Amino acid sequence: METSFTGHIVDIAGRRTYPGTIICREGKILKIRKVDEVREGAPYYLPGLMDAHVHIESSMMTPVNFAKAAVAHGVVGAVSDPHEIVNVLGTDGLDFMVRNAGCTRFNVCWGLPSCVPSSCMESAGAEIDAAETAELIRRKDISYLSEMMNYPGVLCRDAEVMGKIAAARAAGKPVDGHAPGLTGEDLAKYVSAGISTDHECATLEEARRRAALGMKVIVREGSAARNFDALARIISEAPDMTMLCSDDRHPDDLMQGHIDAMVRRGTALGISIWDMLKAAAVNPVLHYRIGSGLMNPGDRATFIAVDNLTDFNVLQTIMDGLVVYSAADGGLDRQALMLAEPSSEMPNRFEARRISEPDIAIGYGPNARVITAYDGELFTGREEIPAEGLSDPQIQKIVVYNRYGHNSPKTGYIKGFGLVKGAIGSSVAHDSHNIVAVGSSDADLVRVINAIIDAKGGIAVSDGRDTDILPLPIAGLMSGLEADELSARYKELDLKAKRLGCRFHAPFITLSFMALPVIPSLKLTDMGLVDVDNFCFTEVLY
Repeated sequence: METSFTGHIVDIAGRRTYPGTIICREGKILKIRKVDEVREGAPYYLPGLMDAHVHIESSMMTPVNFAKAAVAHGVVGAVSDPHEIVNVLGTDGLDFMVRNAGCTRFNVCWGLPSCVPSSCMESAGAEIDAAETAELIRRKDISYLSEMMNYPGVLCRDAEVMGKIAAARAAGKPVDGHAPGLTGEDLAKYVSAGISTDHECATLEEARRRAALGMKVIVREGSAARNFDALARIISEAPDMTMLCSDDRHPDDLMQGHIDAMVRRGTALGISIWDMLKAAAVNPVLHYRIGSGLMNPGDRATFIAVDNLTDFNVLQTIMDGLVVYSAADGGLDRQALMLAEPSSEMPNRFEARRISEPDIAIGYGPNARVITAYDGELFTGREEIPAEGLSDPQIQKIVVYNRYGHNSPKTGYIKGFGLVKGAIGSSVAHDSHNIVAVGSSDADLVRVINAIIDAKGGIAVSDGRDTDILPLPIAGLMSGLEADELSARYKELDLKAKRLGCRFHAPFITLSFMALPVIPSLKLTDMGLVDVDNFCFTEVLY
C-alpha cells in the first residue's frame, strides 16, 4: 500500500525547500517527487527530531509512555542511556527498557552504561565491569558506550575504565563523554582516549574547546540543567559538531516542549534554521548511525510536518509511513504508534528499613562544610562556616540513605533549597538512586524517608502535618502512568514543595543530583560527604 504526503520538502543538506510529494510504500520512502506548486498553507516536511542524550527514566515514565509524549513534539527517537535503571537492577533493567521500547515505533538508540556504579564513593544495586562490558557492547540492540563519567579514571588511565572504552572502540561503537569543568591538558587527554561527545558544557568557552578537539557538543536544556542560552552560539560556530538534548526532563516540562522548543528558541536568537535542524535532526542520526534515516529514498518513512520554519509548530509525526500524531486529528494515534502491548512487569529492588530521628542526628564540631545548591545547575558550591552559623534558616539538613539494605543514613548540611518548613525526598538520586531528602526538621525528614520506603520508591513532600507521595514502583524510578496524569500528580508535589519555600524551578530534579559524586563540587552519598574536586571523602564537621 502506498501513501503520500505533499507540501514543502525541507532539504537540510541543501539548505533549501521545494514543493514535492513524499511517496511511501511498506514503511519506507519510495521516492520524493518534485511538483510545480503546493496549496497555500501546505506543511513543511523534514526529518524527525532526535533527543541526542536522555535518561528516559528521569521522565518517570516507561519508554512506551515517553514515546507517546515525545512524538507530539516531532521527536521520533532518542539516544537513551539507561544508566539509572541499570544502576538499580543491572542488565535486568536494561532488558526491561529494551523490551518496553520495542513495543512502539519510536526509535530508541540504546547505550550501554559505562559507570555502574558511577564511582566508588556510592553504593549501587549492580556492577558492570570491563569484562562484562566487552560482552554486552557487542549486542545488536546496543549502539554506543554511554557517558564515561569516571573522568578521573580516564585521566589516570585506570585499567577497568580503559578496558570499557577499548571494548566499545573494538566493536566500532562511539563512546559518550561526561567531562564537567575539564580544561587544558586534562581535557585533551580525556578526548584522546576516544571519547566523542560531551553534554556537560556550562559555558561557551568550554563548548568551543571541545569542538576544537573534535568532540561533539551536545547542547542541553533539561529540567534542572539549562545550558541552551549559554551555549547557543556554538550551534552557529560549529554546526557540524553540535547536537541537542534534554538529558533529564520531568513530565511537566516534557508536556510543554522538547527538542522542538529548542529549535524555536535558537531561531529566535538569530541562529539559522538550517544550523538548528542540523543539530536537531541530522547530526545525531549520523553520529550514532540511527536507523530512522534522513528522509531520503530508501530510508524509513519517518519524518514530521511543521506549519513553517519560523513558528515551527508540529502538525504531524509520521513513523514507518503512518501518522502517529496529528495536531488536527485528536493528537496521538496510539494504534499507529504501538507495535505490541507492553507487559505489566514492574521490576524493583528496595530493601531499606524505616528510620527514626536519632538515625539522622549529627554530632558537634567547631566548623561545618555546607553544600550549596543552585537553580538550573548540577554543579554545587561549598561553604565552610562556624557551627553557630548552622542556625541560619537557609541551611537545612540533607540525608542520603542506602535503598539496598546497606549502610546507615548519612546526614549533612545544604543551602539553597529555601525550605522554611517541611521536607522533600525522592528515590531518584543520581546515579545509584538511594533515598535523598532535604528538610527543615528531623521529624519531617523521617516522615518523607519512611513514606518512600513504604512505597518502595517515589517522590514525597511533608508539610509538617501531611505527607504526600507519588509512587514510582518500577525500580523506584518510574510510574506506569501516562504523561498527562503523571504530570498532574507531579505538579501537585512540585507546587507543594514551592509552598514550603523552595525557590527552584524543578526542586525534585535538582534534589536528585545532590548525591551525584561525579559533578563538582561537594555532594553527599550513602557513604558520606564527597569532595568531588579532590575525589575523596571529607567530614561534615571539622
